This record gives sequence, C-alpha cells and structure tokens, in this order.
Amino acid sequence: MTSTGLRRVTVIGCGAAGTSIGLALTRAGVDVTLEDQDRDALDRACRAGAGRELTRAAPAADLVVIATGPDTVVDVLYTAQVRGLGRAYTDVAGTKGLICAEAEMRGCDLMGFVPGHPLAGEWWGAGPGGPRADLFDGRPWILCPYPTGRPEALEAAGALVTLCGGRRREMTPEEHDGAVTALAHVPRLVCSVLAARLTGLDGLADEALGLAGAGLRDAVRLAGGGRGGWGDVFAHDPEAVADGVDRIAGQLSEVARALRNLGGDGAAVLTGILARADTGRAALNTAAPDGGPGAPAAGEPATGQAAVGQDAGRNGASPDGATQGLPAQPPSRRTHHVPLRSGRPAGPVPRIQRFAG
Repeated sequence: MTSTGLRRVTVIGCGAAGTSIGLALTRAGVDVTLEDQDRDALDRACRAGAGRELTRAAPAADLVVIATGPDTVVDVLYTAQVRGLGRAYTDVAGTKGLICAEAEMRGCDLMGFVPGHPLAGEWWGAGPGGPRADLFDGRPWILCPYPTGRPEALEAAGALVTLCGGRRREMTPEEHDGAVTALAHVPRLVCSVLAARLTGLDGLADEALGLAGAGLRDAVRLAGGGRGGWGDVFAHDPEAVADGVDRIAGQLSEVARALRNLGGDGAAVLTGILARADTGRAALNTAAPDGGPGAPAAGEPATGQAAVGQDAGRNGASPDGATQGLPAQPPSRRTHHVPLRSGRPAGPVPRIQRFAG
C-alpha cells in the first residue's frame, strides 16, 4: 500500500500515455491492471512491466485512468462506470471542455469523475525506448474537478499525480482549453504549415533541404502528428484554434506589408515585431526555464515513435506541448462546436463508492 492510500489502479488504453502511467504506478508499488481493445498494445504494455491484464475477477480499483483519445473518453468512462470498474475515474486527454459537457449529457457519474491532463510533451516522442516511468516527473498535471465532485475522487486523482511524479494544478475546463489552445494547439498548426512548405520549397530542388540548419529543424519539431490523434484534438474546439490561426495569419500579413514598405514605415513595424518576439521568447524562458514539458530529456531525440501504442489517437492520450507554469487564459469566445452526442447505453450508472483511503 502506498503512502497516498492508492492501492489498485486500472488503466484503460495502453498507448504511450497509459503505459507510462502504468510504469510510474508500478514503480511506486501500486497494483496496476490494464485493458485495451488492441491485444498487441496490451501485451506490449504487460511485457514492459506496466501492469497485468484486467480480469472479470479483479476487485474494483481505487481509481480508473482512461488513457484513450479524446473522442472516446466519454464512451469509455460511461462503460467503465456501468461495469463498476472503480470507485473514482479520471482521464488524460488533451481537451477538457467538450469532454466535461458530453460526460454530463451522457449521464456519467460526475461525482466520481475528475477530468485531468498531464502535460508531458510528445506521447510518441518518449524516446527510442518507448514509454517510461519518469515521463511525468516534474511535469504539470492539470485537474479540472466538477464543483459537485466527491472529495474522495479528487483525492484519488491527486494521488495519481503524486505517484507519477507530476506537479498538480487545478483549473476550470475553460481555463485549461484556452491555455493549451494558445500554447500548444495553434503553435503546432503553424509549425505544420511551415513544414508543409518544405515539400515544394518554392520550386527549389529537394537537394536544397540539405542546406537547412538546426534552426529550421527546431522550428518544425512540432509539425505534423497525423498519426497522433491531433485531428481529434483540433475537432474538440475548432473555432478557438481557427481564431488563433487567424490572429497569427494577420500578423504575418502585417510583416509582409512591412517588408514591401521598408522605405516608409515598414522598417519600424518590422523592428517592433522582432522586438516583441525577443520579449515573448524571454518571457517563455522565464516561465519554463527547463524547456517545458515538451522538451526532450538529455540524450533523447526531439521526435520519434514510441514502441508501445504507436497511435495515440487510438490508445494513447492526446499529445501536448504546452509549457510549464500555465497561465490562466481567458476561455474561448465560442465553445463546444462539435455536436454533443445524446443518449446512453443500456443499464444503470452506479454512483461512486466511498474512496478506500
């Protein structure tokens, strides 16, 4: 039994996120059971030492961690509650607003559900060895508890953060989504557009790419992610992401106009933008002096596919490159654009049992 009182945890989803959580918990002495529809992913996670396969005879867990893509979190949560898999539940998806709203509409037990999101960088970029137990060490882990949630459920989710080595922070779903949209989702799309240009490179031969330096590689490190579930992430609040892209597009247009008018006031405009860039970079380095949770650890590549759960959109939590010390960003002006799914599977939804501390 751990010092936190968290003894048994079930992890649903054996992608890089779920497997890393299992490894961290087993490292801390927690009895971990695993479940995944992908038999190969489940077997790899078990062989890696992240836990053992969940069986029908297993007792209810103190906490169930849903480590699936954002589009499946609510369905998995509802089904797990109907099955009575645990006393408390949390998730690790990279968006929160739509998940929280949909969980309420589906009739999930909100008293026992604490939405969460560990900010540990690229799930699939955990290094050549794949998921690891120390992935969350020192990283921010956001919890977005419902106002009506049980203290025991929040205690269990907080214990998970502690045992995985994360730094707990509570935010509202709107604060969370506003922050990660500004600090992770929009920058990823901008990097992706820049990287996409390299396929044509304005008519230059492909051999010209060999002239690129480390600066360009740094600029496009976050690009892409089509296999990592990012489409699901963007779809959870597309207009908020679009608003951010529009603002950056407007700033780029301003730069283009300034360059075409260097003989007039363009030079001053360009100088001002570059000065603000220096200020912004300095502010980021002050807030996240270690490079933030998206930075690779020493000796690790910046990118690379994890050995376990290679499709984060299927079995792993949504990736995120947001920085440490997240500011409380204002909520998006428009929220919940994807239609909420009504209806609920057959069967009663059990209320949360008292957490066994």
